[in-house]
Amino acid sequence: MARYVGPSCKLCRREGIKLFLKGNRCATAKCAIERRNFAPGQHGKNKAKLSDYGLQLREKQKMKKIYGVLERQFRTAFYRAVRQKGVTGENLIRIMENRLDNVIYRLLFIPSRDEARQFVRHGHVYVNNRRVNIPSFQVKPGDVIELKKKESVEQRVKENLELLKDRPVPEWLSLDKGSLKATVVRHPTKQEAGLPVEESMIVELYSK
Repeated sequence: MARYVGPSCKLCRREGIKLFLKGNRCATAKCAIERRNFAPGQHGKNKAKLSDYGLQLREKQKMKKIYGVLERQFRTAFYRAVRQKGVTGENLIRIMENRLDNVIYRLLFIPSRDEARQFVRHGHVYVNNRRVNIPSFQVKPGDVIELKKKESVEQRVKENLELLKDRPVPEWLSLDKGSLKATVVRHPTKQEAGLPVEESMIVELYSK
């Protein structure tokens, strides 16, 4: 499975905003944006004016980095969104939000999407009583998500739930913290995703 393995903080600095790629660290003074809020590299402090194409490209790169996918996987998701009924940009957000690794992150089981992807790959997650180790697996309304019955896995998730208790679980997901069982209530909306991204620019970029 191809994935980005470089420094996560450089990605946030390149976009100039917090993408919350390192979980709890992003909420502390150690966050790179708090210490060096400029693009990496020797010319990082020189902010050049971007063209329309440059602005569109930055929005695409931003969404790719948030969900931790590479170009081929993101492009596949986009064309899938094009084929669905409705607004393409909102369809794209829904597809990315419905990824299993993102759902694990939204449920507060794991503090970052990168860790959630690894958590899924290691076979710790079950959907409708079947083990799923594919991070891009698309959940749908009615799906029941459970954890592997292993003490170390359950203990890790409980610690994260306590650590992240100030962060709300979105309304499109229902979580029973006692049994660590969750249900997908419905599809997420654009507003619930709360992304710092102009998805219409991504649609314009791919439509050229």
